[in-house]
Amino acid sequence: MNEVTVIIPNYRGEKYIRDCLDSLKDQTIKDFRVIVVDNMSKDGSTDIVKNEYPDVTLIELSDNFGFSRAVNEGIKASDTPFVILMNNDTKADRGFVENLLSTIKEDEKIFSVSSKMLQLMKPDRIDGAGDLYCAFGWAFARGKNKRSHRYSSKTDVFSACGGGAIYRRKILDEIGWFDEFHFAYLEDIDIGYRARIMGYRNVYCPDAVIYHLGSGVSGSRYNDFKVRLSARNNMYIVMKNMPSLQILINLPFLLFGFGIKALFFIFTGYGRPYLSGIKRGYILCREGRKFPYSSKNLKNYARIQLELWFNMIRRFTDLI
Repeated sequence: MNEVTVIIPNYRGEKYIRDCLDSLKDQTIKDFRVIVVDNMSKDGSTDIVKNEYPDVTLIELSDNFGFSRAVNEGIKASDTPFVILMNNDTKADRGFVENLLSTIKEDEKIFSVSSKMLQLMKPDRIDGAGDLYCAFGWAFARGKNKRSHRYSSKTDVFSACGGGAIYRRKILDEIGWFDEFHFAYLEDIDIGYRARIMGYRNVYCPDAVIYHLGSGVSGSRYNDFKVRLSARNNMYIVMKNMPSLQILINLPFLLFGFGIKALFFIFTGYGRPYLSGIKRGYILCREGRKFPYSSKNLKNYARIQLELWFNMIRRFTDLI
């Protein structure tokens, strides 16, 4: 029986989907299912999947519901104890599936394993070696733009990047699937955060290599859509996952972090969408679901808090 299902959310991926699916044909293990979940693309990507990849399951949604909904539809259609998520603008190395699977099976407490994501156009550079989160309210890719050889050791990370990672279905069922309020961006930080609260681990595996084009759908690193949505989701993550006391403890850092980003986006011409996103994030917090606090997880909150402070220092020193 297959142990893992690969789920690829797709939106307007005509230029990338062939390379992505072809990279899965040459994996060192063969017993896995591939599901493409399409968010009502109006290009030719669904025709490519239908006509050229008969072994791939295609789920066509009736609208563009975003990354999180597409992932959840794929999880719902899967029947394996593990699921791998891949962006449609990625290409997997031969050992990608096998190495993710073998790593997550090392410990029942591992919720997710993040791959070594390299830049497709500069494969000697890291696109992400797992994700980190800090007390400024900033999420960032570990090792971004650094030399890839510097990230050759397995280690725990705050969360796995959903563009190339494996997740344990049993824990997903326990903590809740991807939050569809996010639509896209930072949903992987959120789900990794929830797993950490419950005492589970997120791990980086350097042997699971994947190549990422980046901004394949949104078209650029910064644009109105991405800035607005990321700002909204940044606010939502804080309000959803931090108990009130933890928010109070981190308030000076959060104000500094959000303020610095506001100034940056104002000077780069994206001040209006950023501030609009913050406002929408506050409204979303009132409509959304607060992750329930339990005193039995107090030690986990304490560990997370220490990590938030450590990553804040780490991020600040990187900036200067």
